[in-house]
Amino acid sequence: MTPCTCQPRPVEVAPGESVAREAAGNGPSSPKPQRRLKADARRSSILEAARAAFSKTGDVNGTTVKVIAEYGGISEGVIYRHFDSKDQLFYEAVVDPLRTAVDNIVAASDLVDANIPFTPEQQVEELNGLYRQLISTLEETLPLLGLVLFGDPKMAKRFFDEHFVVAMDRLADSWRQLVDRYGFQFESPEISARAVMGIALMLAIEGHHDKGFDGDRAIALASKGTMNGFFPLTVANSRRH
Repeated sequence: MTPCTCQPRPVEVAPGESVAREAAGNGPSSPKPQRRLKADARRSSILEAARAAFSKTGDVNGTTVKVIAEYGGISEGVIYRHFDSKDQLFYEAVVDPLRTAVDNIVAASDLVDANIPFTPEQQVEELNGLYRQLISTLEETLPLLGLVLFGDPKMAKRFFDEHFVVAMDRLADSWRQLVDRYGFQFESPEISARAVMGIALMLAIEGHHDKGFDGDRAIALASKGTMNGFFPLTVANSRRH
């Protein structure tokens, strides 16, 4: 009988596992068994590697499947067994999480009208919570947000129109309801909503890059300024006009 010369089929391993074995002195020929990942776990690990690769390079077109495979410690063939293309990887790894983040922003804006504060102190506390939610969501997604909004122009325009601007309009709608129901004063709910989103974005960026940033103090000042105006007209100034 002719001896079988077929080779065993390669087994998928967890990202970085092969590197760890080599560092421990276990080369490719080691008989130590490899850990197989289930399909869902493998897809998740590939998406995690893709997010890391896209975020690190900051370049969608220049981030190849080969680069993503290197981040995951796997072969390109393993990736193509789970995803049809790099575009699919980008949408599932980057765009879909951003959609979820925008949904969270919209949910946070809904709370503006769900819990109506009647005293100035309660109003400020409610704004504190809103700012915390916006800043937390934005800070978590800053690298992905930059990739989408400042990457491919067509994708950026579509995502902004269909998702990001929705959060600002939803916030404006909530504040417009406050004007209609309770007589709160908003000169322009649309501009107010964008101002709050802009403040939250800048505080998220500062908190992301400056580890000594006092987020609680910044949020308190932002809430106070949002309620009272950042440049209130003093009595002395009002007499000059």
